[in-house]
Amino acid sequence: MSIDHDDRSKPTSTGLASPARPGWPEIVVGTLAAVVALLAIRLFGLLGVDEDPVVHGLVLTAWSGVAGLVGFTVAALVRIRSWGAFSVRRTSGRWVLLGVAAGVAALVLKGLVNTGIIAVTGFSADPQGDYYDAAGGGVLPLILTFVFLSVLTPVGEEFFFRGVVTNALLRYGPVVGVLSSSVFFALVHGINIALPSAFVVGVIAAEVMRRSGSIWPAVIVHAVNNAALPLLVLLTGTSGPAV
Repeated sequence: MSIDHDDRSKPTSTGLASPARPGWPEIVVGTLAAVVALLAIRLFGLLGVDEDPVVHGLVLTAWSGVAGLVGFTVAALVRIRSWGAFSVRRTSGRWVLLGVAAGVAALVLKGLVNTGIIAVTGFSADPQGDYYDAAGGGVLPLILTFVFLSVLTPVGEEFFFRGVVTNALLRYGPVVGVLSSSVFFALVHGINIALPSAFVVGVIAAEVMRRSGSIWPAVIVHAVNNAALPLLVLLTGTSGPAV
């Protein structure tokens, strides 16, 4: 059974009504804040971090999650409301298991999609080589890469892209909300081989969140997908796009 949240205003302690879900103000302000956070990564280059590919890769690996949390935090401060408006609420054990299953399904599906795209276009350049440099830098960098990709990035990106963007766009219906927010999520990853992966994961994560009413199953979908990269580096020395 799906859980759809209405747009009715709810009274606050001040007696004024506040929206029951985020809207365009949260999307715009949160996106600008996330972009500023992403641009701030250039400061690390000025500090000489670029000289070490492992450190550089670890910083970049962590920063997508940081930028997502910055975007979410700023968006949440635009108008005072409960975190529940962003689907940050408890979920059931059943949805935890469904999140894992959906994550595995997304991992398989995006692999098939990428294989088809590469076979047709011959394009396989991966923009996320910095992640591989980080994961391949030794035991500690591998552990940190795993934590950043499978914990920090899923939490940060899901809180913003699903908690803010998808919830805001669901006011236009489930199809528009899920697909349009997933297109936005994919485009943020750039026009490259990571784009279709991000779209597939975005659609599945958004739908899982919509149906469960909680952000956490979506975080699990994202975490399962991203955990594959450091695990593949550990086992084979190769990997594929994370999101």
